[in-house]
Amino acid sequence: MALLERAEWYDIARATNWTPTYVTDSELFPDVMSGAQGVSAEKWEVYDEPYKTSYPEYVRVQREKDAGAYSVKAALERSRMFENADPGWLSILKSHYGAIALGEYAAMSAEARMARFGRAPGMRNMATFGMLDENRHAQLQLYFPHEHCPKDRQFDWAHKAYHSNEWGAIAARHAFDDLFLARSATDIAVMLTFAFETGFTNMQFLGLAADAAETGDFTFSSLISSIQTDESRHAQIGGPALQVLITNGRKAEAQKLVDMAIARAWRIFSLLTGPAMDYYTPLEHRKQSFKEFMQEWIVGQFERSLIDLGLDLPWYWDKMIAEFEYQHHAYHLGVWFWRPTVWWNPAAGMTPDCRDWLEEKYPGWNDTFGKCWDVIIDNLLAGKPELTLPETLPIVCNMNQLPICAIPGKGWNVQDYPLDYNGRSYHFNSEIDRWIFQQDPVRYRDHMTVVDRFLAGQIQPANLAGALLYMDLAPGEIGSDAHQYAWVEAYRNTPRNKRIA
Repeated sequence: MALLERAEWYDIARATNWTPTYVTDSELFPDVMSGAQGVSAEKWEVYDEPYKTSYPEYVRVQREKDAGAYSVKAALERSRMFENADPGWLSILKSHYGAIALGEYAAMSAEARMARFGRAPGMRNMATFGMLDENRHAQLQLYFPHEHCPKDRQFDWAHKAYHSNEWGAIAARHAFDDLFLARSATDIAVMLTFAFETGFTNMQFLGLAADAAETGDFTFSSLISSIQTDESRHAQIGGPALQVLITNGRKAEAQKLVDMAIARAWRIFSLLTGPAMDYYTPLEHRKQSFKEFMQEWIVGQFERSLIDLGLDLPWYWDKMIAEFEYQHHAYHLGVWFWRPTVWWNPAAGMTPDCRDWLEEKYPGWNDTFGKCWDVIIDNLLAGKPELTLPETLPIVCNMNQLPICAIPGKGWNVQDYPLDYNGRSYHFNSEIDRWIFQQDPVRYRDHMTVVDRFLAGQIQPANLAGALLYMDLAPGEIGSDAHQYAWVEAYRNTPRNKRIA
């Protein structure tokens, strides 16, 4: 029996709208879940997904992808990558798996919401495949590192990171819950698939895939390359949804969703990807700086995409680009200093050659962040490592849940952006973070940062030991310097004023 070409039947098969008779249309697609923003079902039917596939095609392709990823893992099971890898690279794996694996599971729930409540048949069809994608991603990224759990308690702890009160996990949950789980189907299409996945997750997976291959971790490279091919497909859900909104007079609403999502994603990835690329990856394997990667993959891509869709660049675009110079450096310095509060061993990335590279990529680094690291180096050389460990907690932004920080040195510019709302004072890292809060304060007002909880007496005793107990981090799990301070010896006979090449 001859089979029809997909083009001959696809549009008929995807036309799954109908007129309900047992319930009203508003009961079948309540606006709080669909987020149609007053655009009628008929106008949503023009939605045209650019990536078209059928279920048999999807299953065949996914089976091939799984076969490829798992076969690479099986072929390399006897390799000694874990034993021979640079400790900084192992820390990248621990932070990635802890921060991303269950985030994929959250994204699966988000895709399921679009599959059920999306107003366009094409959106629901694509989201069904997206839901299967995200479930696959969660399973892969829980299974692949599982073999390392008996070897290293930090890998084991990474599996439960999202179920803990660890500060980085709180920050990730706050962002992902906002973008993925507490939004309507339309909001998710715009904020998750367009703003978050089109740019930032592709950056994480593409960048790390290249670094992994360069480092010799071909299992991880194969894994995340396989995942990225899924992301690039279901990330196409958001573009047509934006076109429907803009065509029907909802440009301002669409613009706000995009602007909020890009800003929230930038904060998370400046913490997760920035230190990994510029500090944790061994110097000889770094392909690009984080700033160069952001300029190529985020600025260039989003500028083209936004303009092509008829949207404007976010009002804060230049402010965000300016942060490429320093934000992740500040987060890296903070993570290393508060290293007992994370589940991986931060790599300082502070050899003389590393500092030369940082100065080349970020002119002026030595006069700003370098001065902070000079104090750390002096204390370690003097045999006073206790002076490089925290005694309290930093001020944390009420939006991104990360420390408020900026550029140190002579041009010290750290600034709090406060806001009083309903009798409570809130503190933000930037105008951008404060602006997001102001768009929907009811959504964010009741959340307490780690420091809020500390001041409220929820963390006892009120010191670092109490904070570690609250975060459920125990000896053997808490972070330390990835290279056990071996890098400090390069400065043993070099006075501070001679450290800069």
